[in-house]
Amino acid sequence: MRGLSERVKAMKPSATVAVNARALELKRQGVDLVPLTAGEPDFDTPEHVKEAARRALAQGKTKYAPPAGIPELREALAEKFRRENGLAVAPEETIVTVGGKQALFNLFQALLDPGDEVIVLAPYWVSYPEMVRLAGGVPVEVATRPEDGFVPDPEAVRRAITPRTKALVVNSPNNPTGAVYPQEVLEALARLAVEHDFYLVSDEIYEHLIYEGAHFSPGTLAPEHTITVNGAANACGPRGVIKAMADISSQSTTSPDTIAQWAALEALTNLEASQAFIQMARKAYQKRRDLLLEGLSALGLKAVRPSGAFYVLLNTDAFAEDEIQAAERLLEARVAVVPGTDFAAYRHVRLSYATSEENLKKALGRMATLL
Repeated sequence: MRGLSERVKAMKPSATVAVNARALELKRQGVDLVPLTAGEPDFDTPEHVKEAARRALAQGKTKYAPPAGIPELREALAEKFRRENGLAVAPEETIVTVGGKQALFNLFQALLDPGDEVIVLAPYWVSYPEMVRLAGGVPVEVATRPEDGFVPDPEAVRRAITPRTKALVVNSPNNPTGAVYPQEVLEALARLAVEHDFYLVSDEIYEHLIYEGAHFSPGTLAPEHTITVNGAANACGPRGVIKAMADISSQSTTSPDTIAQWAALEALTNLEASQAFIQMARKAYQKRRDLLLEGLSALGLKAVRPSGAFYVLLNTDAFAEDEIQAAERLLEARVAVVPGTDFAAYRHVRLSYATSEENLKKALGRMATLL
């Protein structure tokens, strides 16, 4: 038989998914492990959202939906973008997907030709470069520094721009650093997109988890150059780009799960209940962040204070030669973390505090024993 495609053979599997799967398997085998791996909220889905899903099922709303999403949800998304992000968006300029990952995947498939370059700010979410490569593009890394709080330098981005630059990916609040980019930095990056006529891909999935500072959507300054991706597995942007993304869905997933779309509609329109849930989660995560940072500092370990999301990048110089050895040593101490290698966060491991305070205290105790 003939082999696999070269692009698939060159693709790296998601390190975060692999490490989390290993941790879950160890727990299944009875190992007393504290997993700080998954980038997934640990709170249950709000009851009003679950009830909307049950109601949709009872009403028989289980058939195929349009590839870009049910009209009611797209209207609610347009209103959400106007209300929360300051973006003047029509329903036809929104799309619903099966997840934020699919929105980004479809986007790169829609935008990139072979050899097109996409600037990614390192450390970055592990899937950005692989999605770019699968679409035939070339990821171009621009490093950010711990001493700058992992906030990008617009002039460094400018120096990376070439005639082949098709897009720049911005993720604020950031995975894996937790950095929240200041408005003036995002404004500078938006001006670069307009000046050099490339797309700004603004991944705002953690927009509601900000503890210091404020969220800013750069699409307000460069609407024709910006595609905004955020929660409820959706995106908005120029109508032609959104239509192309929907056409790709029509030939792949057909449509997002219909029941989930009616549940998402409830989350977006029952503002009182949803805001109460968001505030509860944000307060809990901020408390967990502070607990983790204080514990790491007491152990003499270095970590840049994150202003958003639910991750801490831990410098590993104090107890390992590199991030791989650090992750292995922590796993031996029965604490599962993700090595920073595939994030381009070398000599760091990522800790997720999307877990209970009890687990964080237990992890800190085991780190103390290791040290």
